Amino acid sequence: MRLTPSYIAVTTLSVLLFACHSGSESAAARTSAGKFHETPVKTPITPLPYDTSSIAARNMIAQLDDYYRKQVRAGFNGSVLVASKGKIIYERYFGVSNREHKIPLSPNSSCQLASVSKTFTGAAILYLYEHKYLNLDDRVQQYVKEFPYPNITIRMLLNHRSGLPDYTHWMPNYSKNLSIPVSNNVMLQMLAQHKPQLESKPNSRFKYCNTNFAVLATLIERVTDLNFGYFMQKYIFQPLGMNHTFVYNPASGLPAAAALSYAYNWMREPDMFADGVSGDKGIYSTPEDMLRWDQSFYQNKLLSNETIELAYGPCSFEKPGVKNYGLGWRMLCFPNGNKVIYHNGWWHGNNTSFYRFIKENMTIIILGNKFNKAIYHHAPIIYSIVKNTDLGDGFDTEE
Repeated sequence: MRLTPSYIAVTTLSVLLFACHSGSESAAARTSAGKFHETPVKTPITPLPYDTSSIAARNMIAQLDDYYRKQVRAGFNGSVLVASKGKIIYERYFGVSNREHKIPLSPNSSCQLASVSKTFTGAAILYLYEHKYLNLDDRVQQYVKEFPYPNITIRMLLNHRSGLPDYTHWMPNYSKNLSIPVSNNVMLQMLAQHKPQLESKPNSRFKYCNTNFAVLATLIERVTDLNFGYFMQKYIFQPLGMNHTFVYNPASGLPAAAALSYAYNWMREPDMFADGVSGDKGIYSTPEDMLRWDQSFYQNKLLSNETIELAYGPCSFEKPGVKNYGLGWRMLCFPNGNKVIYHNGWWHGNNTSFYRFIKENMTIIILGNKFNKAIYHHAPIIYSIVKNTDLGDGFDTEE
């Protein structure tokens, strides 16, 4: 999806370039396995505030309700949350989390985030960087010994400039049973054994690739000597009060409250080989938990402003245009310096959209659990209703 708003945070291109290509030289990484002794951050967990009582707010809510009545008739099944300056101004749950048992979606219905999960994996790496457990320009082999490509760095995984081929494409060539979920370690073993050809020279161009963030999840495990899901729960989710967020483990199954994944025709989407691999996807969350995630960056609960600017810095300039990628975030960088930070996701029947308008501190979260590509076109309409602007004023949309 591409948006072209003229109202968001202003930073100069030179600052952004510096952000992407600096920041790791001063870190003295602690590389010994099993030496991770950080104490999780302690932050007060308060109820999320609402701002829905004014006449203007009620009118806006009525317009959004009217829009989503049409979307539901067109097949939308999912959750929507819109916030302004950390206050919820619109929150709705349309449809079911479990069709077979007629369980409706609710604030506690955790949904597969798909590639929006990458924002968490990237932030976890930056957390380790900020605490001096790694350097962004270290080679991956320094931490993951069997990784077969010596010239690829951590930063290249974060910004999709590694040249790695996507494991979801090459693993089927070597797997006998594609219906059984495999782990990150199995994927890595196959990567080391078969060493599929790189699609480009490392750091020569941007190519979005799920393998990058699957390897990063394994790297987190090697650096901390902790399971990826446990690390995320203890050091990211729990400290932020994200009580309905977790890393999916096929062996354990989904909790009863989690939303199931459905194809467009309401057929259940079963697990397959890639569902056991995490880091690139596999995190489940709710709109309210995602708002806590969004607000944590404004409040520096996990990362400093300096580290956040690293994440928000665009890293690829081979092609002209406003679309770019930082360290775990997609972004739209406009010639006047305006910028949107976002990520979309698609896995099985889950389509997700997470937009953050930094200058205004406005957030749009859409989590669908029944396949519906129209979800990627909701954000411009939501913004136009909330801001009372023309739909075509500053927006250009693509999937």
